[in-house]
Amino acid sequence: MPHLNAPDRNEALTAAVQTVELIAFLSDRTGGHQVLSLAKFIEMMGLDIASFAREAHVHRSTVIHAPAAQSIQSHIRANLQVLAAVAAVSGDDLQGVILRYRNEPLAPFNYKTAEALVAEGRAADVLNLLESIQAGFVG
Repeated sequence: MPHLNAPDRNEALTAAVQTVELIAFLSDRTGGHQVLSLAKFIEMMGLDIASFAREAHVHRSTVIHAPAAQSIQSHIRANLQVLAAVAAVSGDDLQGVILRYRNEPLAPFNYKTAEALVAEGRAADVLNLLESIQAGFVG
């Protein structure tokens, strides 16, 4: 494991704390189980139900009637993983992170955004890119 100097360690810790706080904020109890709140996620991201359904590859009725469905929860988790990685690389606040996530074109992926890649099921590819950037790779 590489040694982090104090500023890097503080940034990593801040990003981790912000991720924990974000998960706590999005946490909801549905049907006796703890889940990530779809309504809070949609509001946070500035989406509508149709947009979320399209990105998650589920029907709108699933979004409305089964927000705790595994496909929906998996899509929210993938988004949160990439948002956390963007925060770790950029150091931005949540709104800045969301702005980058939704709008910054990524050259290695034909200038698609992280949001578009996550919708394509390529969150791991985005995470690998962000990890290499954080490690100091300069394309």
